[in-house]
Amino acid sequence: MQQLFPTIGIIGGGQLGKMLLEQTMLWQVPTIVLDQDAHCSAAPYAHELIIGSITDENAIEVLANQSDILTFEIEHINVNKLLSLHQQGKKIIPFPSVLNIIKDKSKQKQFYKENNIPTAPFVIVDNKQALLQHLDYLQQHHQKVAVKTCTGGYDGKGVFITSIDALKSDINSIPFDGALMVESFVNYTKELAVIVAKDTKGNIKTYPCIEMEFDEHSNLVAFLVSPADINPTIEKKAQQIALQAVQAFDSPGLFAVELFLTDDDDILVNEIAPRPHNSAHHTIEGFYTSQYEQLIRILLDMPLGNTEMIMPCAMINIVGTNKGSGAYQLKHWETLNSMTGVYVHLYGKQESKPNRKLGHITIIHPDRTKVLELAQKVRTLTEIEIINE
Repeated sequence: MQQLFPTIGIIGGGQLGKMLLEQTMLWQVPTIVLDQDAHCSAAPYAHELIIGSITDENAIEVLANQSDILTFEIEHINVNKLLSLHQQGKKIIPFPSVLNIIKDKSKQKQFYKENNIPTAPFVIVDNKQALLQHLDYLQQHHQKVAVKTCTGGYDGKGVFITSIDALKSDINSIPFDGALMVESFVNYTKELAVIVAKDTKGNIKTYPCIEMEFDEHSNLVAFLVSPADINPTIEKKAQQIALQAVQAFDSPGLFAVELFLTDDDDILVNEIAPRPHNSAHHTIEGFYTSQYEQLIRILLDMPLGNTEMIMPCAMINIVGTNKGSGAYQLKHWETLNSMTGVYVHLYGKQESKPNRKLGHITIIHPDRTKVLELAQKVRTLTEIEIINE
């Protein structure tokens, strides 16, 4: 007998939606995706695709009318429409109130401050010129700062790291306009992430700490490994802070809590994503329950899955070459697929663009040292070639 599930509506059809739908296909869960691109990554996997903007309230209304539950795979959507739908009784996970905070970096930082969640010193200003009067305050904490646009930034875009002196010399060196959240640059030894899952009954589970490396030019995750190379005390502290942050939102959902481990062994929250996240793609092969399965379980009111690791694992992003745009191929496809413990995921995007996420590769091995050795080899084999048609 076929199990009957409610219909899940997903706002956004990118790679996160695709991997979410790979899980729903295993269980025959009906799904509808809203995206303006008929060829989006999730399109081949959805039972139905609604073509429309993820910021269009009418398109979201259509999706809501055809779905029993709504979720999203990107923050930059019409949150006001979701708040209205939720108030009318529509089941939306995570709650739109969470998205309303997280989509604006200024609100997000204020939320951490108000809830005593440790984070770097920061200021919020309406524009670049208004920042000038706060530079001396920021300089008390660090010579460098991270300048972030309050809204609209994603995948490393909308972030500018510079020095206080450079800003004093030329405030217009900041490459974007509008409201800004500017924080003291943290002297960190590691960047960590903790994935937290909370169901509709209030049950909560965390995944082990993930250690991340970011590309210094694109600000994208380039590499990650789990378990992180940290002592048990730091692991426990990171888990506690991630739990504190997620509990403060008072909402079910899947949350990726990004953290800085400082020189003094303090742990500061950087940002939180209320959805599946690049930092946990490795859970597909490396854990008993992937981040995607976990979110589906939450949406369907199923028990939370086991968050234990099957074996140590790493992940490497596949991104577009800086040598141009166009149709593409993964140059070392056959070599990668001949390697034991190496799993290539391609997102089905039609075109490569500089630094565009095109896929990822997971590496698993019972020995963490072997994972790192294998990952170093794999990192040399992720070259994207533009096809001249």
